Amino acid sequence: MGIAQYLTEEHRKCDQLYAEAEQAVAGENWDRAKELFKEFKDKTLLHFQKEEEVLFPEFEERTGMVMGPTQVMRHEHAQARELLDRLEKALENKNKEEFLSVGESLMILIQQHNMKEEQILYPMSDQNLPSEEVVERMSQLGEV
Repeated sequence: MGIAQYLTEEHRKCDQLYAEAEQAVAGENWDRAKELFKEFKDKTLLHFQKEEEVLFPEFEERTGMVMGPTQVMRHEHAQARELLDRLEKALENKNKEEFLSVGESLMILIQQHNMKEEQILYPMSDQNLPSEEVVERMSQLGEV
C-alpha cells in the first residue's frame, strides 16, 4: 500500500468518527458524544504524529523542501489542535451550539488540509520516498 492510500484511508476514518460525534452532540447524547469525540481526537492526533514524526522529516530529507508543503501542514495541524481543544471544552460544558460552531470551523480546515495532502503532498511522497518502508514506520505508531 502506498503512502497516499494509507493516509487517505485514515482521513476517511477520522471523518466518520467526527460525523458520529457531531450527531451525538446534536442529539444531546453527551456520554456517547464524549466517547466518540475522544476516539476522534486520539486518532486525529495519531495521524498528525505519523505525518510529523515519519512522513514530513523523510519528505524534507529526500526532497530538500523544508519550507514547502510540510511547513504549511504543520501550521494547519497546530490550528486543528487548538480547535480540538475548544471542542473538548464545549463538550465538557455540554454547549451544543459552541461545539457545532467550532466543529464547522474544524471541518472546513480539515477538508481543505486533507485535499492539499491528498492531491499534492501524498502523491509527491509516493514519487520520492520508499512508500512501503514509510507506511511500515507509520503503522508502527498505531492504527487509526
